[in-house]
Amino acid sequence: MIIDGKKVAADIRNKIKSQLGHFPNTKITLATVIVGNNPAGQLYVGMKHREANAAGIHSKHIDLDENISQRDLEEQISLLADDDDVHGILVQLPLPKHLNKERMLSKIPSYKDVDGLTDVNMGRLLQGHKQLVPCTPLGVIRLIEAYNIETSGRNAVVVGRSSLVGLPQMLLLSEKGADATVTLAHSRTNDLAEVCKNADILVAAVGVPAIIKADFVKPGAMVFDVGVSRVDDKIQGDVDCDAVSKIAGGITPMPGGTGPMTVACLLENTILAATLQDVLPRSH
Repeated sequence: MIIDGKKVAADIRNKIKSQLGHFPNTKITLATVIVGNNPAGQLYVGMKHREANAAGIHSKHIDLDENISQRDLEEQISLLADDDDVHGILVQLPLPKHLNKERMLSKIPSYKDVDGLTDVNMGRLLQGHKQLVPCTPLGVIRLIEAYNIETSGRNAVVVGRSSLVGLPQMLLLSEKGADATVTLAHSRTNDLAEVCKNADILVAAVGVPAIIKADFVKPGAMVFDVGVSRVDDKIQGDVDCDAVSKIAGGITPMPGGTGPMTVACLLENTILAATLQDVLPRSH
């Protein structure tokens, strides 16, 4: 079974568009910031704005020079934080090496943090009181829900321990309601293949091309490929898709699987941020 992220993402976008149609005089705005002229970053930001506009969300974009100082970057973020017409703030990562990501994130109010990366939102997730959570792991959860994949009592393995994907993915899969038993693995895990073979649900988010081979996968397992690498000018995921698809019960393609869901959940988070700011009623 191919787990089609494009289709589920389109369903989420259309639901948001329909929801916003009930409030024609309410303008919800997502602001993005990119530092430097990274072509991949520009591509991702452009895609986010196209999807936002298709869903009825307005967008605002700020390009900053790659040599901007930490102070000037933080001032730009503070201006967006203080702007009542901006409901969500996303800073495209990674930042240039001379800039401090944590200090920058501290300037984003938790209720505008549509990436779910501030200390407050990560802490809420850890404590079981989540509000805005990182978009990519949330996207995996939305795919699990859309395809009615059972998680309760199942063994899940997350390969990768980043704060962007791996750690929040572990928490989302193990929280009450999901109730999976989760193992967090990484590129230095001893006998990674044997650990992965125990998984009913396998999420690969380590960023190593085709690290997950067919002999890593339990027959019938649901496999979610989150890692993205460039190999010979082609996009390559963490999963050897051709080989694993013959073993797995379901698999996300790369591209077209978890990527569209990341953008869809950014839109979902923007709507949630607007409700936290009482711009939209919480009943919708």
